[in-house]
Amino acid sequence: MNPGDRVRVDRADRTYEGVLLPSSTDEQLVVKLEGGYNVGVDRERADVEVLAEDVYEIDGTDSTGADEAGSEIEFDDDLPTISLISTGGTIASTVDYRTGAVTAQFDAEDVLRAVPDLAGRANYRGRVVANILSENMEPPIWRDLADAVREEIAAGADGVVVMHGTDTMQYSASVLSFMLETPVPIVFTGSQRSADRPSSDNVMNAVSAVEAAKSDCAEVLVCMHATESDDRCALHRGTRVRKNHTSRRDAFETVGAEPLGEVDYETEEVSFRRDYRQRDETELELSPDLESDVELLKFTPGMDPEFLDVVEGSAGLIIEGTGLGHVHTDLIPRIGELIEDGTTVVMTSQCLEGRVCDRVYDTGRDLLEAGVVEAGDTLPGTAKVKLMWALENSEDVEEAMGTSLAGEIQERSVPWE
Repeated sequence: MNPGDRVRVDRADRTYEGVLLPSSTDEQLVVKLEGGYNVGVDRERADVEVLAEDVYEIDGTDSTGADEAGSEIEFDDDLPTISLISTGGTIASTVDYRTGAVTAQFDAEDVLRAVPDLAGRANYRGRVVANILSENMEPPIWRDLADAVREEIAAGADGVVVMHGTDTMQYSASVLSFMLETPVPIVFTGSQRSADRPSSDNVMNAVSAVEAAKSDCAEVLVCMHATESDDRCALHRGTRVRKNHTSRRDAFETVGAEPLGEVDYETEEVSFRRDYRQRDETELELSPDLESDVELLKFTPGMDPEFLDVVEGSAGLIIEGTGLGHVHTDLIPRIGELIEDGTTVVMTSQCLEGRVCDRVYDTGRDLLEAGVVEAGDTLPGTAKVKLMWALENSEDVEEAMGTSLAGEIQERSVPWE
């Protein structure tokens, strides 16, 4: 039997029928089922019957699925140059048939092979900064990523697409918004569903991200499905976006407003509904230093004040307070002690929309008197990475946290502005 044959595989009490695919190991059989999903089966424990030979023509590939001759990217002087930077994640992943789990293992050239629709839209340069699932993202990788983006822009890239896992994409997009002054678009994209699934969103997200990277919006954006359908992708400002669903393809939303723009997948038109920083409006500049000793704490009723001992000595603390920015009165003295010992404490709200205002109730006034800094309607995750950046790059941290530096604080908290 050979790849491309239609086979029936019996193992224990299960039977699989489909097209045999190249396998990453000699010990595994990989079969594409009728529904589009792939399944891996231990070769020694399976009985295989070839139902039809050469049902599909499958080009020669090595164990990773790469073309044996390698990939060659041709350059066209009439096309813009887009840099594809990979950090891993589902958009650059496949199934490990040894474990059955989705693993990040594609580099940028693999993405071009996996998404042939990218061809002819731009010239591409690719580099891998990390090869991780995004829950393993850390500040040192953010620094490496920001430096790689700076190098690509300095080398002449007309736009940058960062392929990133969706779970922590909002943090990475936010922190790069503060670390980089950019004259070209920097567009984060990912995939909620891996490429071997028939409902994968990787192709549309990647294509739309490249189109956004060719636009005139020189900001850090997140490009993901706007709806469950394959019709358009939303362009979210990196400091105002939040992943609001675990698995839906349209999981990402701009909090407190509609997305900054969108990409129509059919017409390939990129449009914006609010003002943005224009291409070449600013000079390329990198401020990479981050204070990593910053924590994010969600207040809940009944929280013991001693719980704050965990963050004693930290450089910074973001608190997700209730409503306008409140915690239990009993926590305020301990918060005051942290501030006196040198910890910068910043208040945000657990509410999805609206801004903190600790001047309305006694609890809020007591927090302000203790030295807590208000962060307006900055999202808690954005506030954390902003404080990490501000502690290393701002002379007045309190003023920086209350000022919109990269669109993180809206002028008015009006839904769907």
